[in-house]
Amino acid sequence: MNSKKKEKLWTFQFVLITTINLTIFFGFQLLTPILPVYVKSLGISDNTIGWVTGIFTIAALLVRPFTGSALDRLGRRIIFLFGLIVFIVATASYSWLPTVGLILAVRFVHGLGWGIASTATNTIASDVIPGQRFGEGMGYFTLAANVAMAIFPGIGLYIIANYSFKAASLLATSLVLVALFLSFALKYKPVTTEKKAQKQLELFEMTSVRPSVIMFFTTVTYGAINSFLALYAQERGFTKAGTFFTVMAIAMVISRPLFGMLVDRFGFSLAVIPGLLIIMISMLLLGKATTLPLFLISGAAYGIGFGATQTSLQAMAVTSAPRDRMGLANSTFFIGFDTGIGFGSIILGQVAAISSYGDMFLWSAASVAIALVLYLTIGRRQLSSH
Repeated sequence: MNSKKKEKLWTFQFVLITTINLTIFFGFQLLTPILPVYVKSLGISDNTIGWVTGIFTIAALLVRPFTGSALDRLGRRIIFLFGLIVFIVATASYSWLPTVGLILAVRFVHGLGWGIASTATNTIASDVIPGQRFGEGMGYFTLAANVAMAIFPGIGLYIIANYSFKAASLLATSLVLVALFLSFALKYKPVTTEKKAQKQLELFEMTSVRPSVIMFFTTVTYGAINSFLALYAQERGFTKAGTFFTVMAIAMVISRPLFGMLVDRFGFSLAVIPGLLIIMISMLLLGKATTLPLFLISGAAYGIGFGATQTSLQAMAVTSAPRDRMGLANSTFFIGFDTGIGFGSIILGQVAAISSYGDMFLWSAASVAIALVLYLTIGRRQLSSH
């Protein structure tokens, strides 16, 4: 690798798709932490709150396999724009929903739009990132989620506390509209003649399955944090729950590109193994957090561990696949990602209902332990392909 001239990463198209991803995540992260708070204010139980996140991720899970195939066979542009428009319409609809039943119905549609749009953005990014610098490039690209997480959960919680949920929903819609405007400047990879003529519908990229399964057990913890972190902070008397997301996101901003470069140079294990161990420690700390400093330390640890793990597993899933199957590779990876979030929010919501939020976070560490065992057994078989 060192004998080759380093390929250019920061092209206009890479900056553009990264900016688009950033604005989409701005709108997404503005609403994510406040929806459970809003639903809770309607007198809804923890079981139902878990479904607010769960039904979203189930919808994304259902649509991702078809999205990956469609991206490869029909092209990036039409699929991406369709998903983005669905995402925008659903985001705007929250402003007018008075009942939990309607919220869950639109949440499902929102998940469909998210599944299509996020699979498309990651695939478009995979098209423009040079293979020699894929880990580094994907590390920077996925920073969008972390920058958004650092800023917008706190903004969302401030708006709902001082203004209204409707105001937050309208702001989120405006942010995602910026992404739609910018998307018209993208240059989309054309579909090959062979792909256009392909009749068989393929839903998974088999070379991406192993890292996707490991990601599933990792994001179980992410589902718990998305659904219950703000409520847990209220229970413990931590008045600024948004600070947790900020600290976590800053830690991810630091860890993602760093571990991405390490993966490109030294392989996946240097990032995945310590990353999973750090996530386990962070969940144990979070479950026992009785003071604000410990609460925030757990957030920082989670950010470091999750940033290292996701960057590395996504690189493993995508770089192992043929270049003309980037859509399927990305959709396969995010199927594992979304399934873990949905499973975690629903199942751990049941745990919270019968015990406590603290116990729920403690139990979630077991899922990360399973992810580590799987990486050490099935995941490392894929290292030779890197």
